[in-house]
Amino acid sequence: MRYEYRESHNLNKLKSTSLLLLLSSLLVVGGCSPLFGGKKNSDSAAVALASEKVAPYVDGKSEVLSYVWTTRKELSLTFNGMADKKTMVELLDALEENNIPATFFLPGIRVAEEPEIAKMILDRGHEIENNTLNQLDLQNMSYEELYKEVKLSNEVIRKETGITPRYVRTRSGEYNEDLQAVTAQLGMDAVINYTINPREGDMQGAKTIGKYVERYITRGSIISMHTDINPEVVGAIPYIAKAVENTGYKLIPLNELVNKGTKRKPLEQIAGYDRIKINPNYKDIKPNIFYDAPTEEKVIALTFDDWASDYTVTKILEILKEEKVPSTFFLVGKGVEKNPNLARAIYEQGHEVASHSYSHEVVTKITPERLQEDLVKAHKVITEAIQAKPTMLFRPATGEIDEKTAKVAMATGYKSIALYDVTPFDWDVENDADEIVKRIVDKRGEGSVIVLHILDGTHTIEALPKVIHTLREEGYTFKHMTELMRMKNN
Repeated sequence: MRYEYRESHNLNKLKSTSLLLLLSSLLVVGGCSPLFGGKKNSDSAAVALASEKVAPYVDGKSEVLSYVWTTRKELSLTFNGMADKKTMVELLDALEENNIPATFFLPGIRVAEEPEIAKMILDRGHEIENNTLNQLDLQNMSYEELYKEVKLSNEVIRKETGITPRYVRTRSGEYNEDLQAVTAQLGMDAVINYTINPREGDMQGAKTIGKYVERYITRGSIISMHTDINPEVVGAIPYIAKAVENTGYKLIPLNELVNKGTKRKPLEQIAGYDRIKINPNYKDIKPNIFYDAPTEEKVIALTFDDWASDYTVTKILEILKEEKVPSTFFLVGKGVEKNPNLARAIYEQGHEVASHSYSHEVVTKITPERLQEDLVKAHKVITEAIQAKPTMLFRPATGEIDEKTAKVAMATGYKSIALYDVTPFDWDVENDADEIVKRIVDKRGEGSVIVLHILDGTHTIEALPKVIHTLREEGYTFKHMTELMRMKNN
């Protein structure tokens, strides 16, 4: 069942003054205690708010949260709107059956119409936040109108539920600087956007919605859905619960997610953020390309290239943690940019994090200027994500490099181009786990650097434990790549 606003209200056509007066009337006529006290006080307060002149706030803007900085495997499920009572009961039942606490962004007008639904949400252990008064389009609103939309919705929610909203979100999740300023002016904490939007508005089925969520689960992500568009949302709850369970994650309320989040330093406050710089004077640079360490010790370095979904990378990290294997990760900047929490998780687990470029282009096919710009961008993105200076190594996409491009890359500040001597071509889905292991065992040697890939859909996850166990049985120990490089220098 799709909830439709009552046509008699004509809310989207009402001006600010009429809307405020209408809401005041609803609260009185509907049997609720008036928002501002008695009926006379209610009318006068509504008129006062409607006629209030509000200047744009200039003392700051609230932050916008599309996700929360955290390396914990936690995320939040949020809903916009308030459907009819039957649908809301079904949704709340589904959440309870699957032990999911959620956060509901409710429109103030709907809370005024049916406060018992809002109270039921709270009684079931969920959170309530502000979805604006009537979910109007931001593009058609002045600063003053937007201020009153958010403020009155706060007042309605506070009056009817006792809850003071900390966050605001529009129906679609869109925001602008006016909304950020209004949020700050009203003393609220943040504007909430989202990380995952399963597009249930396209009327997709419950299983499809669940699969979409599973595909894009990340640490600290905020899932945004609607209660009043697609009835399949109710049926999607068990699929979402299963997706979270399958990936080893946990759904927690938005307030808890934010409160447990990490405060991040701005890029410019991180030591080494500017270590990689544009430098056109590369012709006299002496190339230094490292493949393996000349040693008789049975040591080996496992390295991982590229980027993948949170699910794939987390599985790799779990194996490395269980086996106590230190590794070196060469990350693609544009992937890190989309999921910085995952890059930080790699770093926190004790692995080296280095650059695999920003755009993963073959370096011999782009101009020196473009290559250096790409390297600078990747370095900054990775630095900000892990909140520390990355390991100062660069590995080119596909391992392809020549003398000139090595000079160009090293001129930016890198001391070495980090390649490898063993590649099992695990990026090729045709190579199963046994083939990957065989190729590594056939080619490995003392001081070898093995390159594997963090890519979705390959057999690397299946092969990795076998690789580690086989090499250990042969007497090998695992080192960071920089440790092998120091062996060569010594």
